[in-house]
Amino acid sequence: MNYPSKLIEEAVGEIAKLPGIGKKTALRLALHLLKRDGEQTASLAEALVKMRLNTQYCHQCHNISDDELCQICINPRRDASVVCIVEDTRDVLAIENTSQFKGLYHVLGGIISPLEGIGPGDLNIDSLLSRLSDNGCEVREIILALSPTMEGDTTAFYLTKRLRQFSVKLSTIARGIPIGGDLEYADEVTLGRSIVSRIAYE
Repeated sequence: MNYPSKLIEEAVGEIAKLPGIGKKTALRLALHLLKRDGEQTASLAEALVKMRLNTQYCHQCHNISDDELCQICINPRRDASVVCIVEDTRDVLAIENTSQFKGLYHVLGGIISPLEGIGPGDLNIDSLLSRLSDNGCEVREIILALSPTMEGDTTAFYLTKRLRQFSVKLSTIARGIPIGGDLEYADEVTLGRSIVSRIAYE
């Protein structure tokens, strides 16, 4: 692709490094920024730099935070007796958007994946165990909210073994047919789990 300016080419190259953005989309975004008021573009650049330099991870749950403890962990209205274990911050956002969960979280920072060289030592598992070992710990239930993949199930199995030493209830999110889905289009594993994990009709 020929560019009218080296500066445009450089900007397109950087924008195209973002996930899901190709060269054409990157060019469209770069040209859009070029048309905007200079202050607006400067504000965007400043916000991105501030995000990168000042964002940190919560010392308790490892969620993205502005401070040492995130807004969820310091919220006195959250139920500290229930901790939901997730793979990353995107999962926290997804669950929070349902407005159905009022407990706390623990972000693993990934899942066990031997093919990608990710083992238990690469995840935030030790901090979870320390959290539960704390004398003042009031955790009564741990929810394993991991993706229903081979890696997710491997991680859940490993966590289950490590968590047996604690007097906590272990549960996992329900798996089955999505609302509005047709049975004929469901894969056998999902349909099978839906049958096995059936619930009372109310």
